[in-house]
Amino acid sequence: MSIEVGAKLQGKVSGITNFGAFIDLGGGKTGLVHISEVSNGYVKDIHDVLTVGDEVTVKVTSVGNDGKIGLSIRQTQEQPADAKPEVKKEFRPRPPQKKNFSKPAGNSGGKDDFDTLMSSFLKDSDDRLSSLRRNTEGKRGGRGGRRN
Repeated sequence: MSIEVGAKLQGKVSGITNFGAFIDLGGGKTGLVHISEVSNGYVKDIHDVLTVGDEVTVKVTSVGNDGKIGLSIRQTQEQPADAKPEVKKEFRPRPPQKKNFSKPAGNSGGKDDFDTLMSSFLKDSDDRLSSLRRNTEGKRGGRGGRRN
């Protein structure tokens, strides 16, 4: 029996692992259904969906040179009517916008406001660092307290 990509076949679940299920296709051929190809929804535990001995319809997704057969149960099932097909958005660059360089962005003060903000940030940062140092010094044994 020749197995071709795209063919729909009947098979029997012969083994289950944490990553998928092995399907006996007959004629000594076995394929693997990956856990992501078992159902249209998310499958946390494959044992919730399949058990050994189940009869399933599978679609052949790949046949490797080494004899490995990739199968899918999901592709044999019809899409739910309320499920919308995923639409990929096409990238379109925005048209260039005219910029007005006559006024600086933000506050009208420009450099003075930046300097004020920076100095207040530095002061606040120094206050926080000194407070942090004061609180952690006592917990480490004080100044210069080294253990041998």
